[in-house]
This record gives sequence, C-alpha cells and structure tokens, in this order.
Amino acid sequence: MKISVDISMYPLAETFKQPILAFIHALQANPEIVVRRNTMSTQIFGEFDVLMPLLNSNMKKAMETDKSVVMILKVVNSDLQD
Repeated sequence: MKISVDISMYPLAETFKQPILAFIHALQANPEIVVRRNTMSTQIFGEFDVLMPLLNSNMKKAMETDKSVVMILKVVNSDLQD
C-alpha cells in the first residue's frame, strides 16, 4: 500500500538546523522513497512496508542523538505526490 507522510521536526536546541538536515539526508539515502522538502515540513512517499521501518529507525536515531526532539507526523493511506 502506498502512503504519504508529512513530517515536522523540532529539535529543542539553539542549533536546530543540523539535526533536521541529518534526518532528511538519512531519508534521502533510500532510493525506494520520494522525499520532498519545504520550509515547514518534509513529505515522504512510498510503500508502507518500506517507509514505516525507515521512519522508525531514523526517528529513534534522532531522538537518541539530540536531547529533546518533537516530531509531528501525518500519515495518509494514499500517494499524494501530485
């Protein structure tokens, strides 16, 4: 099943750009998904069984690396690329 995920990440630190970019670059390293960035959030598109484990591992890494991180996810059970 194809899904679309909208992610907003808020590292609660003065140096917030680096953790966000590291998270996005980790997602972009997977050729099986589509990643689109804008100033407010990042959208990813692909198969549920590919996206969810990828999100799980990268969110865990971000939360273990940074002291406090807030992530807001919106998941839709369809491909909203267009």
